Parts: sequence; structure tokens; C-alpha cells
Amino acid sequence: MSQKFACSLKRIRFDENYLPADSTRLTTNFANLARGEHREENLRRTLAMINNRFNTLASCDNPNADRYSLEIDIISAELDVEGNGQTFPFIEMLKSTITDHKTNERFEGMIGNSFSSYVRDYDFSVVLPNLGCKTNEKPEDFGDLHGKLYQHLVTSDAFTAEFKKQPVICLSVSTSKTYYRTANVHPVLGVEYKNDEYSRTDDYFAKMGLSVRYFKPENATAPLAFYSANNLLTDYTDFELISAISTMESFQKIYRPEIYNTNSVAGLVYQPSLNYQDFSLTRVVYDRVERGQLAVKQGKWTEENFIQPYKNILNEWAAHFVAKTAQQENAAA
Repeated sequence: MSQKFACSLKRIRFDENYLPADSTRLTTNFANLARGEHREENLRRTLAMINNRFNTLASCDNPNADRYSLEIDIISAELDVEGNGQTFPFIEMLKSTITDHKTNERFEGMIGNSFSSYVRDYDFSVVLPNLGCKTNEKPEDFGDLHGKLYQHLVTSDAFTAEFKKQPVICLSVSTSKTYYRTANVHPVLGVEYKNDEYSRTDDYFAKMGLSVRYFKPENATAPLAFYSANNLLTDYTDFELISAISTMESFQKIYRPEIYNTNSVAGLVYQPSLNYQDFSLTRVVYDRVERGQLAVKQGKWTEENFIQPYKNILNEWAAHFVAKTAQQENAAA
């Protein structure tokens, strides 16, 4: 019999032949592109955008901007709550590997990047509306269970056996907040921004043990939000950082063109808006309205298939959960 709350991982290659698994959230950015009559074109164009952006940022000894390419794997984590072999699709992230076509070497890219979670759908699309919460309002315990489940995953034997570093999650900045450019400039991440106060998403990721910093990479139009449990500036290689930027900026240009594919650049004071009109569309087909509708459906599905059936065992487990410290993780390694 399996152990209770055991985590297991699966890998699926994200390429032009990618088909979402049955357990994949259809609101997930990479899954959303792989549907309909344009799926192969969508995937091919998205991967080309990612590779082109990587080569633009990794420009040293790369005069033709074609030296590198990325292989991207979807890492799907499943959770066996009762230890009976019945698993729930918990979290999906992306892992990239970089190929240097000049030397034929391969390098580790970032683990994390995109972040997909059915429980997050439940929290944002079921819990908050049911409570009548307005923008940035939330109950005090909002995200507690999800945060503990995430920390349980990334410190599990299954995860640490595959990945030597903690994930970096890269998201769009919040349209409800204002961001201010600082004098800080990182050689890869670019210009750092600060916001006036943390958003509800920032607080939610803090429950996962992740702190946020905002950087606008070179030639980008807006800052990205980088969430990490480790030191973003010292614990990751340039290639890992570039792989995260190139992957997630490409996705954001598709999903948030009003922010990330605009014809003007974020200034000293920046207020993101989805109502901004001076932007360009990519040639990748994407239905944002459907994505919003699916988030509600998937949140309700999570409530029916995970939250309610396992309510008592989840509450008891969460009450006794203690996150591993960095010292414990290093000792285990």
C-alpha cells in the first residue's frame, strides 16, 4: 500500500505534438494552446518565440541569434491522500533544458516557470466568490492548505530526487497594483520594480513559502513577477534565469498582450491594465473568455473531487504540517 500524502511525478514533452493529459487543467497556458484546429501552429509559433527570446538574451558569442534552443517538459505532480493508490492531479510546472548547438552541450534550465494548480482554481474561483470578496479582499486563512500542500511537494523525496533547486514561478504583474522603477539593474533580469503593496496573489504565494521580486528584462515592455523560496539573484545560473524569462514572457505576450506586447514601455511609475489599447497581437490563437469560464468549472470540480471528499483528512494533516527548514533540506541532500 502507498504512503499517505505520497507525491509522484510525471513528465510530458511540450512540443508541437503535445496533447494535454486528461488530468491537466485546461486553463493552463500550455494546455490552452494545444487545442482546436490551430494547435500545431500555436505550439510551433510559441516554441519559436521562446527560442528567439532566449537567443536575444544569451547574445554572447551568438552572432546569428540561433545558437541555443530549449526543450520544455511539463512536470505533473500527483498526490495520494489516503495511501490507497488513488491520486489527485495536484500541481504542474515547466522544466527546461538548454541545448548549445555550437558545442552540443546541454544545460539545466529553470524548474517552475508556469504554475498550474486545481486547488488554486478552487481558492480563487469558488472560495472568494462564495464569500463575496472584492478585489484584494480575502479571508485570513486564504491559501493556507494550498501553501502547505505546495511545500510538502517541493520538499518530498519524489521532487528532490529529480530537481536539485527549488522552483522559480514567473507570473504577470497585478493589474490592481502600481509598480515603481528602482535604480537596481540585474545583468540578466533587468530593471527592478517595487510595488506599493503586495497583491492578493503575492500573499497567496507567500503562504507557499515564496517571496516576490519584479524585474523588467532588456527589451521587455513590462516587469514580470518572480516568486522564489531561494535567493533569486545568487542561487540560479544566468541560463536558468534566461530560460524562465524567455518561456514566461512568450506566454505572457500571448495571454496578456495589453501588458507584455505593447508598443510602449513601462515607465518610472507603472500601472498595468488589460484595457490598454496600444498593443500588438501575436499569431497564436487564444480564447481568454473561455479560460475564465473553465477556471470556475475546474474549481468546482476540485471542490467535489478533492476538497469535500478528503475534508477531514486534509484538515487534520494541515493542522500538524510543519514545513521543512532550509537546514533540514540541506542535511537531507
